[in-house]
Amino acid sequence: MRKSIRRSNQTGFTLVEIAIVLVIIGLLLGGILKGQEMITQAKIKNLINDFNGLSAAMYSYQDRYRALPGDELNATTVARWGASAFGGNGSGTFVGVAAATTQVYNNPPAAPAVGGPENNLFWLHLRLSGFVPGSTDTTAAASTQQPNNSVNGIVGVQTSGMGFTSNIICTSNLPDKVAIAVDTQVDDGSSIRGQLRGQLQTAPNPAASATAPTVEFVENGTNQYLLCKNL
Repeated sequence: MRKSIRRSNQTGFTLVEIAIVLVIIGLLLGGILKGQEMITQAKIKNLINDFNGLSAAMYSYQDRYRALPGDELNATTVARWGASAFGGNGSGTFVGVAAATTQVYNNPPAAPAVGGPENNLFWLHLRLSGFVPGSTDTTAAASTQQPNNSVNGIVGVQTSGMGFTSNIICTSNLPDKVAIAVDTQVDDGSSIRGQLRGQLQTAPNPAASATAPTVEFVENGTNQYLLCKNL
């Protein structure tokens, strides 16, 4: 007795259908990568704007008041903001009134006080004058808080560091790809020379070294850098 053989009606994908799926996947991946690149470019642009905008705000303050924000000796002796505005020593640097006070870009914010760090008072004076946004409450630490940059670091100022002897702007926690792009567009693309220098970070918001960096940028996908620019 012969057994009948039943054929199934199973169907598969045609080559055309597979090709269409692959094209769609490629378009989706391309869109994701393009979107990521656009986000990265926006971060780079914002970081460059931080350097340019802060320089402009500082020089505008100097032009209006003939003093460096944070360092202004007359900040408390004129009726402009009242005695609670606090002032500096008028040296033209962020060295500070009290010699024992640490004067670095990443000083922890604190309520303004006599003899407080001038690079924290820097933000208070710029905010009181309307050149940068932020709290103007002279009893709160928020008024001296450094603003965040576009990569979850901070932006601050200090005098000397990274081989500079002048006042400098520093911005922290920059991914290697972003740091290299910023330096390339603003300066010369080198971390060890020029008006913009990069220091390899081993922790978030690190102190700027006193001497110039000795190692060039390395893009490995994990490095982060502190960038400091001569004012």
